[in-house]
Amino acid sequence: MKATAIQDRMLSAMHPRHNAEPPEKWQQRKSARTRQRILDAGIDCLVEAGYAGLTTAAVATGCEISRGAMHHHFATRLDLVAAVIDHLFYRRMSLFLDDYFASLGTRGEEEIIETATEAHWRSVHTHEYAAYLQLAVAARSDEELAALFAPAEKRYDKVWISEMIEAFPQWREQWDAMKLASDFANAAHIGMLLNEGVLGKGERMAKVRALVTQTVAQLYGRQ
Repeated sequence: MKATAIQDRMLSAMHPRHNAEPPEKWQQRKSARTRQRILDAGIDCLVEAGYAGLTTAAVATGCEISRGAMHHHFATRLDLVAAVIDHLFYRRMSLFLDDYFASLGTRGEEEIIETATEAHWRSVHTHEYAAYLQLAVAARSDEELAALFAPAEKRYDKVWISEMIEAFPQWREQWDAMKLASDFANAAHIGMLLNEGVLGKGERMAKVRALVTQTVAQLYGRQ
């Protein structure tokens, strides 16, 4: 399966609007663009001011629309939060797949584990991942947010697992090992990111990154 087909399959499973035809009417296209601006501004608010800063008023100011226009798209803060969460997970997957397949195109299939691990490390440094961390932390103590965030996070994980095994049939015989390797890399990279102030970006971090890549390869069955 070609890279573009894999990306479309996974992103369509993650978000029903992926690759949807633009609305025919001008007013509908304008509304869709405004909604996109609102969701992007919501991610910006999360990064700049945390979950507490993700309000309809702040987002309206950020994307320079009126309160009335905001209310038309999202009547309540929780409506906005739910939409931003879905958009954020979609963006995270989209950016990772773009980076992964672009990197794989310059390397051989024998380097697929290294390529995927390095792409994931880069992904935890994105604007979108910073927003994700704000939500993940806030959801631990905010029940209303947790009720929205947890199902979206589980859906992201389900799509990742179910679609990856369809996209890469050569992994099926080692799928349990691949899932474990993916879980390990994710957990390790979060810890490394949060400790980047201590580990730095030089030799010490490079050694930890190399260890993670080596461990992932071993879990997959390569020595």
